Amino acid sequence: MPIPDFFASAVHKLPDQHIPSAQASSALDDVRFFLAVAREGSLSSAARTLKVEHSTVARRVGALEASLGVRLFDRLQRSWTLTSEGEALVAPAERLELEALAFTRAAISATSMHGTVRISAPPVFVSQFLVPRLAGIADRWKGIDLDLVGEVRTANLHRREADLSLRFMRPDEPGLAARKLGELSFRLYGTPTWLSRAESEWSFVGYADALNEVPHQQLLARIAGERPFVLRSNDLAAVHQACRAGMGLAMLPSFLARTDDALIEVPGADRHMLREIWCVVHPDVRRSPRVRLMVDLIGELIRRSSAVLV
Repeated sequence: MPIPDFFASAVHKLPDQHIPSAQASSALDDVRFFLAVAREGSLSSAARTLKVEHSTVARRVGALEASLGVRLFDRLQRSWTLTSEGEALVAPAERLELEALAFTRAAISATSMHGTVRISAPPVFVSQFLVPRLAGIADRWKGIDLDLVGEVRTANLHRREADLSLRFMRPDEPGLAARKLGELSFRLYGTPTWLSRAESEWSFVGYADALNEVPHQQLLARIAGERPFVLRSNDLAAVHQACRAGMGLAMLPSFLARTDDALIEVPGADRHMLREIWCVVHPDVRRSPRVRLMVDLIGELIRRSSAVLV
């Protein structure tokens, strides 16, 4: 089936055809909605990804189908499946999406210190470490609107899910710029009552199965051996609360547990681990003055807080 010209020339033809900018923006947005449904396989999942109502997704996909004159999805009760025509349009739609994202990143790089910087980082690191310290130097980033996203998953910087990402391991994705900002330690903590018990009676609190490959979780699994995990969670804050409530021993970041009067560190040379803190950005936004400023400020905060972190 021939691919409609809409995808191949949507960006370049708009000025020549004198199409209003609002209409051009709407057309590109329709492509974004199409790709979300194609990737997620259902309206509800696409709506969650796009943070809109599922009726909005249906309306925008319908508008795209009407403009192209083809049916892109078979509407099933629990899923939307690409038609053969829809499958043929995924690749050109993705190319159009990448071009739009590249344009946005280039625009960010060329702009001033005023605007939004979106930062993705592990949730507890955002709430318990970053926010209190950024508040103390707020006068140094005036004019910047910070959008702090606490998330366990790795943000896709190629798709502009964040301007910069803080991670506890060196990134391996191609095409990204990375800078090591420092280190933080994870240590074995528990309430004092656990140290009065025989080690054979210890119980543990750890991450859920989806995070089994996290290095400090692997260390905790080796320490636990055949002893039980009484609770698992993908939320480090929940693990921390369970640990301080006495449910079991947990591997916690020192910046979080060291100042908690309910917890003490379980001694042992093999019961702690250092993790690296990396700042990752897409090269297209690395030259942005406001992104560069936030990278420098966060790096400074981490260096000044090294005694708290390790």
